[in-house]
Amino acid sequence: MANVVRKDINRPVSLWHEKELFNGTENCLTIILRTKGCYWDRCLMCGYLRDADRRVEIENLKNQLDFALSRYDMDFGILKIFTSGSFFDEREIPEKFREYVYENMLNSGFRKLIVESRPEFIKKEKISFPSNLTLEVGIGLETANDFIREYCINKGFKFENYVNAVSVLKEEKAGVKTYLLLKPPFLSEREAIEDMIDSARAIADYTDVVSLNLMNIPSGTYLERLWKWKLYRPPWLWSAVKVLKEIRQIGLEVISDPIAAGKKRGPHNCGKCDESVAESIKNFSLSQNIEEFDGLRCDCIHLWRKVLELEDFSRIPLVR
Repeated sequence: MANVVRKDINRPVSLWHEKELFNGTENCLTIILRTKGCYWDRCLMCGYLRDADRRVEIENLKNQLDFALSRYDMDFGILKIFTSGSFFDEREIPEKFREYVYENMLNSGFRKLIVESRPEFIKKEKISFPSNLTLEVGIGLETANDFIREYCINKGFKFENYVNAVSVLKEEKAGVKTYLLLKPPFLSEREAIEDMIDSARAIADYTDVVSLNLMNIPSGTYLERLWKWKLYRPPWLWSAVKVLKEIRQIGLEVISDPIAAGKKRGPHNCGKCDESVAESIKNFSLSQNIEEFDGLRCDCIHLWRKVLELEDFSRIPLVR
């Protein structure tokens, strides 16, 4: 009988430090907490449930946070907490633990907290945080198009639910970060680009920041099956550059961290230019200056343009 590896429910899934925009750039401690997991767990591309553990209780969450805060001997201005679900879902994050987070932040000198939540959990009675902290809540809208969100992603809520959640956050003086997803399944490369630009225009009056997520292929997902059957390819990095430029020109702050860039399961071009294009995307996310993309050159941009022209007719990826 094979050995079963037990997850350590007193340690976070992952943690790291990075830079984030906040009155310039600030040191940010990012923690992925191990929780009971997202209750919805039906999105076609989501593999987060593999990080969840039904045994996790509030004391385990506290131990995870304490461990993360003790790991780095440096000053942080921002704390970013991901839960692979919703920070305001009581099944994942009890109210007492949220209070524990706020208390530790104040004691440790943090000034801003970034979390995520599905819109159905964003209620006035839950969005209560100390007045001397800044709260930013990310919502995985993915697209402003209800048809794409329902039938290409299976997200389980409508654009109007997002609008209602934003209204609550604004009333409570919390910031709004909106996640948009570049290239969910069943869209051609051109359709995916246009959906992101249209979505950015639709949310311009609602969001403070756009986070452009570039699709990658998590194991054990429906999306992985499509990819293995050669019915899906992650987005080109050239597509991300085009979308970021367009969204910035709309006047929105937009960031992107291309996970698994250059790998077959992640956003990629031809392999030769992946590293330089991904680095430009990261630099742009900190500077918000589209000139970061000036000077990017590779012959594969001509192939990408042909893909945009022809994939609407093939309905399957023309290049792996």
